[in-house]
Amino acid sequence: MAIYTRTGDKGKTSLFNGQRVSKADVRVEAYGMVDELNSAIGVVTAEIQNSKFKIQNYNSKIKSELILIQNDLLEIGSNLANPASKQLKYLEQRVKDFECFIDQMTEKIPPLKNFILPGGGKAGAMLHLARAVCRRAERKIVALNNREKIDKNIIIYLNRLSDLLFTMSRFANFKEKRKETLWFKK
Repeated sequence: MAIYTRTGDKGKTSLFNGQRVSKADVRVEAYGMVDELNSAIGVVTAEIQNSKFKIQNYNSKIKSELILIQNDLLEIGSNLANPASKQLKYLEQRVKDFECFIDQMTEKIPPLKNFILPGGGKAGAMLHLARAVCRRAERKIVALNNREKIDKNIIIYLNRLSDLLFTMSRFANFKEKRKETLWFKK
């Protein structure tokens, strides 16, 4: 079976229900951003398995969580591609899981007293980039929600995911002994 269908050659694509829409449609933009986020997290996952921060088994815990997130994101993307989809109630528990993991990592890193610039080691910088992509996906989904109501759990999930990715970045930099660069106002 060929990967190409030629059905999108004129700038249209099909939603889950068969409806044809422009590839620039806000719904397509929203689930496209979720796909981009998933890919960014895939890059992070590939990096952390080769990373130096294999201290206290957190490397595998973070990698396992990122793989679960990638699965969630495929579910979210499918949900967004279907205008008649049902609520993803399980995301409520995932948000609680994120908060618990954020709290665990926060206990082990220095308190944040200033804004920091994205960067640090390679894993930390990639996690910061994934966080920024997550925020962009969140904005696209909010724009879609302004046009037609979608599952509120998706917006909450992405908001908390960006917090998790930020904390993972700080944690990775801390474990790799990479200094955070403080932002200074001019």
